[in-house]
Amino acid sequence: METVLKDLREKEGELEDLEALNQTLIIKERKSNDDLQDARKELINAMKETSGHAHIGLKRMGELDGKPFFEAMKKWYNEEEAEEKGSELCSLWDEYLRDSDWHPFKVVTAEGKHKEILKEEDEKLKGLKKQMGEEVYKAVTTALLEINEYNPSGRYITSELWNFREGRRAGLQEGVEILLKQWKLLKKRKR
Repeated sequence: METVLKDLREKEGELEDLEALNQTLIIKERKSNDDLQDARKELINAMKETSGHAHIGLKRMGELDGKPFFEAMKKWYNEEEAEEKGSELCSLWDEYLRDSDWHPFKVVTAEGKHKEILKEEDEKLKGLKKQMGEEVYKAVTTALLEINEYNPSGRYITSELWNFREGRRAGLQEGVEILLKQWKLLKKRKR
């Protein structure tokens, strides 16, 4: 019986050591993650100041594309009026996108995870699609989904490091590589 108690105490000691190690690793991971997020923010700020047409750049998440509005208005108006009316309608929908009281999403559970998707029956979106067509609807829903993913509480546009060639969020390494290339080009030009 005594050996069993001794083994139990040893196991409890090992468990305490493992729990302490686990806590230390969690703290280190959080610190590393914070450092990476800070580096990403600095990289985004640096890329705001550089120009270029690289395949890695900044995408303004939640920004409404006005081109589909203009194209839709060309069906009813001449070029000049279509631009004006398209701009007005785009601005109106931009206001709708920023309205935190409008939440055209529903929560579904897939594979044990909760996910927000657009409500197909939302009256504003249904009316938009019916009146203005698929392209305008797609522009609005794309901006809405981006806002919901990148800044649901503030509902304002945020810049994200983006791989335009592949249509996805770019990694920190990709962004640093582009900045280094631009820096090397500037360095060569100055010589």
